[in-house]
Amino acid sequence: MTILATDDATTTDDALGTSAARTRSAVLERQIHENPGRFRVLTGDRPTGRLHLGHYFGTLHNRVRLQDLGVELFVIIADYQVLTDRDVADNLTGHVEELVLDHLAIGVDPERSTVFTHSAVPALNQLLLPFLSLVSVAELNRNPTVKDEIAHSRQSAVSGLMFTYPVHQAADILFCKANLVPVGQDQLPHLEITRTVARRFNDRYGAVFPEPDALLSGVPLLLGTDGAKMSKSRGNAIALAADADETARLIKGAKTDSERHISYDPAGRPEVSSLLLLAALCQGRAPEEVAADIGSAGAAALKRTVTESVNEYLAPVRSRRAEYARDRAYLRRVLREGNERARAVADATLAEVRTAMNSHY
Repeated sequence: MTILATDDATTTDDALGTSAARTRSAVLERQIHENPGRFRVLTGDRPTGRLHLGHYFGTLHNRVRLQDLGVELFVIIADYQVLTDRDVADNLTGHVEELVLDHLAIGVDPERSTVFTHSAVPALNQLLLPFLSLVSVAELNRNPTVKDEIAHSRQSAVSGLMFTYPVHQAADILFCKANLVPVGQDQLPHLEITRTVARRFNDRYGAVFPEPDALLSGVPLLLGTDGAKMSKSRGNAIALAADADETARLIKGAKTDSERHISYDPAGRPEVSSLLLLAALCQGRAPEEVAADIGSAGAAALKRTVTESVNEYLAPVRSRRAEYARDRAYLRRVLREGNERARAVADATLAEVRTAMNSHY
């Protein structure tokens, strides 16, 4: 996820409500450990390519953690939202199966969590219509994440789907009455629109929806191998599906700097620090400790350390992924059963919405 940049980080935090969200997230973490059954989480990804280490440490690892604590987890594969910033959804079936594979490999359990696709749940998408009536064009125009998506869009013109993306995301979250959404700070404006939609619907028609809370990730941003944001589209990411040799090649080509002594300094040495952070996350240590071990051995030693750490950490994930990949029928069954569960939930919510709006005929 993109973290919005500014010359003044404090101003950005204030503008996005990040400081308050961090405080609230700390409270939520305590409540999750005390009573995980009171929470339902909605999270997910667009099927646009292979998931990578930025996804894993930013969100995927947290999904499994919440599931294992006993939180009810819904994972949406947002196939309709692929069309927000491109004219054609290329190889959609393949990308959807790859996302299912990645989630199974990291430990998402389809017996305890629901994995489903947008297009298979008509009632979810039908919620978009009444929800759009609750927000203004001006509110959508002001959304900073939409502005960023539009600026980086592959399309020559902005589609209506792109413009309504935050409200579609509100339907994703509210169809299952999720009350907790793990996000990066750039997604806070989207979640605020969801909260606004829920509040306005409840005020107008009666209490139906919770106002979901944001659970902010505590993991700092991992940079790609070129020193920019790690991204599927930029070719600078280490995919979960990459083998050990591909991982070694990508890390060997990663951008560093000319200083031989290795130190953890995210502001002054972002590329070196991102590599140290990656190794530290894999080792379960502080990046400063990893840097101290390498000392003045230079960038080559740093890259060897990162390569060994990543390959050792991902070995069991890759083994499970290869095993699941041999049984495509099982992948389709996981998705079919997840779609059925999601449809039942969405149908019940839509029926409740129709009753509240007095639109049962």
